[in-house]
Amino acid sequence: MTDDRMAVRSFVIEAQRGHLSSPIPLWRQLHAAASVLAGIRRGESATPALARVPAEVRPGAQALAFHVLRQLGRAEALRRQLATRAPPPAADALLCTALALAWQEEDAPYPPFTLVDQAVEAAKRFAETRNQQAFINACLRRFLRERDALVAATESDPVVRWNHPGWWIARLQQDHPDRWQEILEANNRPAPMTLRVNLHRISRDPLRDLLRAGHIETEPVGQQGLILDRPHHVEAIPGFAEGLWSVQDAGAQLAAELMVPGLPEHARVLDACAAPGGKTAHICELAPTAQVLALDVDPVRCERIHQNLQRLGLQAQVSAADAGAPAAWWDGQPFDAILLDAPCTASGIVRRHPDVRWLRRESDIAQLAAQQKRLLTALWPLLKPGGRLVYCTCSVFRAEGDSQIAAFLAHNNTASLRPGPGHLLPRDGRSEGPLPDNRPSDHDGFFYAVLQKSALAAPARLDD
Repeated sequence: MTDDRMAVRSFVIEAQRGHLSSPIPLWRQLHAAASVLAGIRRGESATPALARVPAEVRPGAQALAFHVLRQLGRAEALRRQLATRAPPPAADALLCTALALAWQEEDAPYPPFTLVDQAVEAAKRFAETRNQQAFINACLRRFLRERDALVAATESDPVVRWNHPGWWIARLQQDHPDRWQEILEANNRPAPMTLRVNLHRISRDPLRDLLRAGHIETEPVGQQGLILDRPHHVEAIPGFAEGLWSVQDAGAQLAAELMVPGLPEHARVLDACAAPGGKTAHICELAPTAQVLALDVDPVRCERIHQNLQRLGLQAQVSAADAGAPAAWWDGQPFDAILLDAPCTASGIVRRHPDVRWLRRESDIAQLAAQQKRLLTALWPLLKPGGRLVYCTCSVFRAEGDSQIAAFLAHNNTASLRPGPGHLLPRDGRSEGPLPDNRPSDHDGFFYAVLQKSALAAPARLDD
């Protein structure tokens, strides 16, 4: 069994500890994972789908469901080989869940015969699949008998090979012709858990010692980061309640590091799309005298910003407002620096959110790019002459990155591009990426552009 698949099974087992005195049967976890897949097929994200799963089952179900989503292209192709006509949605989700977990024997988190037996048991136990029990049993038993031939029959399909929609694969081939395969391979592996040390409360080495005492090994990354040896529930990691650290990917930690250098004392800083507040908190940690305004259009998500800041012992002004409509919230005082972490396809964080690839449509790229343009256009006049705007997206698509910035620069003679990382392509620690040499880390996919406003530009006005 490979390290990735061992990690899935270990997480399923560990997730039950402290929740129940006896293990949760596998059939129940398979049913829950299949319900998550069914929800995603209806167009909802994994988060609300998982929220409906009983709490004691949820951690293990998430581990299995994420594994399924990383193998869904293969599983759906195998199901078409076994039955050209899809069964009802609940039965099809359970069948594809079992196929995704069992198709490659050496990498299966459980023995394929066990998975098949427990999937049939799950079908029998629940009303929405009970009348499909015989069908599911027949398909899976045939799969066990003819596995090699069935797998071989699906090999030529790129959606099967890469477990991404065809349009997504084509877009990456166009945008990153030399790296598209590495990106897809990285996307299909679970991401590591990375912490950002809250330097206001503890330095990195003492935190490493504290974590080691809790049997958690770490690897430093960047200025404040620690990559954990394996994922853990946040409440089980020493120092969470005390605000000693936050969970934040190594690539995401670059945002504040690009924002803060050179800021004057008591600088006015805007985090324009701030929820859930990780980047806001990082700015506050690096620039403790800054006056930080954190905006988000969703009041519920603003509450998460408040909670994160409170746990970390930090302060910022938090407002629920549309950053693209500053007339409703801006006080007329220009900002020294603006962070625009713009809404995007999230194509760079598929390792952490494997449902994204199956939820997105190609048309979403143009719609989100238009929203990014609207935000850039609205926020640029609010920046002080000589000020800095950091634009970022957790996307690897060029339409949301360098193409967006090139178009902005072509229409704004007060803007210039400062040195920055540009595209950060997803990495899994096995291949080189464009992070600076002092950050040899595993990271998600991001795009960063640092825009400088001319010191000779007119003072900030909404009608610029």
